[in-house]
Amino acid sequence: MTRLQEIYLKDVVPQLMKTFGYKNVMEVPKLEKIILNMGLGEAVQNIKILDSAVEELNLISGQKAVITKAKRSIAVYKLREGMPIGAMVTLRRNRMLEFFDKLVNVALPRVRDFRGVSGKAFDGRGNYSLGIREQIIFPEIIFDKIDKVKGLNIAIVTTAKTDEEGKGLLRLLGMPFRN
Repeated sequence: MTRLQEIYLKDVVPQLMKTFGYKNVMEVPKLEKIILNMGLGEAVQNIKILDSAVEELNLISGQKAVITKAKRSIAVYKLREGMPIGAMVTLRRNRMLEFFDKLVNVALPRVRDFRGVSGKAFDGRGNYSLGIREQIIFPEIIFDKIDKVKGLNIAIVTTAKTDEEGKGLLRLLGMPFRN
Protein backbone atom coordinates (compact mmCIF):
# COMPACT_ATOMS: atom_id res chain seq x y z
CA MET A 1 0.00 0.00 0.00
CA THR A 2 1.40 3.38 -0.97
CA ARG A 3 1.77 6.28 1.46
CA LEU A 4 -0.98 8.27 -0.27
CA GLN A 5 -3.35 5.29 -0.14
CA GLU A 6 -2.92 5.06 3.63
CA ILE A 7 -3.59 8.80 4.00
CA TYR A 8 -6.69 8.44 1.82
CA LEU A 9 -8.14 5.58 3.86
CA LYS A 10 -7.28 6.92 7.35
CA ASP A 11 -7.78 10.68 6.99
CA VAL A 12 -9.48 11.66 3.73
CA VAL A 13 -12.42 9.22 3.65
CA PRO A 14 -13.74 10.02 7.17
CA GLN A 15 -13.32 13.76 6.65
CA LEU A 16 -15.10 13.75 3.26
CA MET A 17 -17.92 11.59 4.69
CA LYS A 18 -18.39 14.11 7.48
CA THR A 19 -18.10 17.21 5.24
CA PHE A 20 -20.41 16.10 2.41
CA GLY A 21 -22.70 13.83 4.46
CA TYR A 22 -22.10 10.59 2.58
CA LYS A 23 -23.95 7.62 4.01
CA ASN A 24 -21.80 4.98 2.34
CA VAL A 25 -17.99 4.73 2.01
CA MET A 26 -18.40 3.90 -1.70
CA GLU A 27 -19.85 7.39 -2.33
CA VAL A 28 -16.60 9.07 -1.30
CA PRO A 29 -14.75 10.39 -4.40
CA LYS A 30 -11.33 8.99 -5.25
CA LEU A 31 -8.66 9.46 -7.89
CA GLU A 32 -9.48 7.51 -11.05
CA LYS A 33 -6.59 8.32 -13.41
CA ILE A 34 -3.99 10.96 -14.23
CA ILE A 35 -3.21 11.82 -17.84
CA LEU A 36 0.11 13.46 -18.76
CA ASN A 37 0.21 15.11 -22.17
CA MET A 38 2.96 16.90 -24.09
CA GLY A 39 1.74 18.63 -27.23
CA LEU A 40 4.63 19.53 -29.52
CA GLY A 41 3.65 21.62 -32.51
CA GLU A 42 7.28 21.98 -33.60
CA ALA A 43 7.50 18.18 -34.03
CA VAL A 44 6.14 18.78 -37.55
CA GLN A 45 9.52 20.24 -38.59
CA ASN A 46 11.85 18.40 -36.19
CA ILE A 47 10.87 14.81 -35.32
CA LYS A 48 13.80 14.43 -32.85
CA ILE A 49 12.02 16.73 -30.37
CA LEU A 50 9.28 14.10 -30.17
CA ASP A 51 11.78 11.36 -29.27
CA SER A 52 13.19 13.38 -26.38
CA ALA A 53 9.64 14.23 -25.18
CA VAL A 54 8.68 10.54 -25.12
CA GLU A 55 11.87 9.72 -23.21
CA GLU A 56 11.21 12.46 -20.66
CA LEU A 57 7.58 11.37 -20.17
CA ASN A 58 8.83 7.81 -19.63
CA LEU A 59 11.16 9.06 -16.89
CA ILE A 60 8.57 11.29 -15.23
CA SER A 61 5.75 8.75 -15.18
CA GLY A 62 7.60 5.43 -14.91
CA GLN A 63 5.48 4.10 -17.77
CA LYS A 64 5.90 4.01 -21.56
CA ALA A 65 4.51 7.05 -23.35
CA VAL A 66 2.36 6.80 -26.49
CA ILE A 67 2.94 9.06 -29.49
CA THR A 68 -0.22 10.98 -30.43
CA LYS A 69 -1.00 11.74 -34.07
CA ALA A 70 -2.90 14.55 -35.76
CA LYS A 71 -6.59 13.80 -36.27
CA ARG A 72 -6.96 16.08 -39.27
CA SER A 73 -4.89 18.12 -41.69
CA ILE A 74 -4.33 21.85 -41.10
CA ALA A 75 -2.67 23.53 -44.09
CA VAL A 76 -1.66 26.72 -42.22
CA TYR A 77 0.53 24.69 -39.84
CA LYS A 78 1.77 22.34 -42.60
CA LEU A 79 0.17 19.50 -40.66
CA ARG A 80 -1.15 16.35 -42.33
CA GLU A 81 -3.52 13.80 -40.85
CA GLY A 82 -1.61 11.04 -39.05
CA MET A 83 1.59 13.03 -38.43
CA PRO A 84 3.05 12.61 -34.90
CA ILE A 85 2.53 15.81 -32.88
CA GLY A 86 2.77 14.85 -29.21
CA ALA A 87 3.07 12.22 -26.50
CA MET A 88 0.84 11.11 -23.64
CA VAL A 89 0.66 8.70 -20.70
CA THR A 90 -2.36 7.53 -18.69
CA LEU A 91 -1.52 6.51 -15.12
CA ARG A 92 -3.80 4.38 -12.96
CA ARG A 93 -3.68 2.70 -9.53
CA ASN A 94 -0.28 2.62 -7.74
CA ARG A 95 1.68 4.49 -10.43
CA MET A 96 -0.98 7.21 -10.38
CA LEU A 97 -0.78 7.55 -6.60
CA GLU A 98 3.03 7.62 -6.62
CA PHE A 99 3.04 10.27 -9.37
CA PHE A 100 0.47 12.43 -7.53
CA ASP A 101 2.50 12.18 -4.32
CA LYS A 102 5.68 13.17 -6.21
CA LEU A 103 3.87 16.03 -8.00
CA VAL A 104 2.45 17.55 -4.81
CA ASN A 105 5.40 17.04 -2.46
CA VAL A 106 8.46 17.31 -4.72
CA ALA A 107 7.77 18.84 -8.14
CA LEU A 108 5.34 21.71 -7.46
CA PRO A 109 7.43 23.21 -4.63
CA ARG A 110 10.37 23.39 -7.09
CA VAL A 111 8.48 25.84 -9.33
CA ARG A 112 9.93 29.35 -9.15
CA ASP A 113 7.83 31.80 -7.07
CA PHE A 114 5.29 29.08 -6.29
CA ARG A 115 2.24 30.29 -4.36
CA GLY A 116 -0.09 27.38 -5.02
CA VAL A 117 -2.16 26.16 -7.97
CA SER A 118 -5.37 27.79 -9.15
CA GLY A 119 -8.59 26.45 -7.68
CA LYS A 120 -10.57 27.43 -10.79
CA ALA A 121 -9.27 24.79 -13.21
CA PHE A 122 -12.06 22.28 -12.59
CA ASP A 123 -14.29 21.14 -15.45
CA GLY A 124 -17.68 21.02 -13.67
CA ARG A 125 -17.51 17.28 -12.92
CA GLY A 126 -14.76 17.24 -10.30
CA ASN A 127 -11.81 16.75 -12.68
CA TYR A 128 -8.79 19.05 -12.45
CA SER A 129 -6.39 20.24 -15.17
CA LEU A 130 -2.96 21.67 -14.52
CA GLY A 131 -0.38 23.08 -16.92
CA ILE A 132 3.33 23.04 -16.16
CA ARG A 133 5.62 25.27 -18.23
CA GLU A 134 8.88 23.44 -17.53
CA GLN A 135 9.32 19.68 -17.28
CA ILE A 136 12.61 20.22 -15.42
CA ILE A 137 10.80 20.56 -12.06
CA PHE A 138 10.64 16.76 -11.84
CA PRO A 139 13.65 15.22 -10.07
CA GLU A 140 14.11 12.43 -12.68
CA ILE A 141 14.94 14.91 -15.43
CA ILE A 142 18.67 15.60 -15.71
CA PHE A 143 19.07 19.26 -16.62
CA ASP A 144 22.25 18.76 -18.69
CA LYS A 145 20.55 16.33 -21.08
CA ILE A 146 17.65 18.68 -21.91
CA ASP A 147 17.75 20.11 -25.43
CA LYS A 148 14.63 22.27 -25.08
CA VAL A 149 12.34 23.14 -22.15
CA LYS A 150 8.88 21.74 -22.85
CA GLY A 151 5.50 22.20 -21.18
CA LEU A 152 3.31 19.47 -19.77
CA ASN A 153 -0.45 19.18 -19.24
CA ILE A 154 -1.73 17.12 -16.32
CA ALA A 155 -5.38 16.07 -16.11
CA ILE A 156 -6.47 14.56 -12.78
CA VAL A 157 -9.69 12.57 -13.19
CA THR A 158 -11.72 11.83 -10.04
CA THR A 159 -15.00 10.06 -9.33
CA ALA A 160 -16.38 13.25 -7.73
CA LYS A 161 -19.72 14.52 -9.04
CA THR A 162 -19.13 18.25 -8.40
CA ASP A 163 -16.18 20.62 -8.36
CA GLU A 164 -16.51 21.17 -4.61
CA GLU A 165 -16.17 17.44 -3.94
CA GLY A 166 -13.19 17.17 -6.29
CA LYS A 167 -11.49 20.18 -4.73
CA GLY A 168 -12.10 18.81 -1.24
CA LEU A 169 -10.56 15.48 -2.23
CA LEU A 170 -7.48 17.04 -3.83
CA ARG A 171 -7.00 19.51 -0.97
CA LEU A 172 -7.09 16.70 1.61
CA LEU A 173 -4.62 14.69 -0.49
CA GLY A 174 -2.20 17.63 -0.30
CA MET A 175 -2.78 19.70 -3.45
CA PRO A 176 -1.71 23.28 -2.58
CA PHE A 177 -4.57 25.49 -3.80
CA ARG A 178 -4.04 29.24 -3.49
CA ASN A 179 -7.71 30.23 -3.13
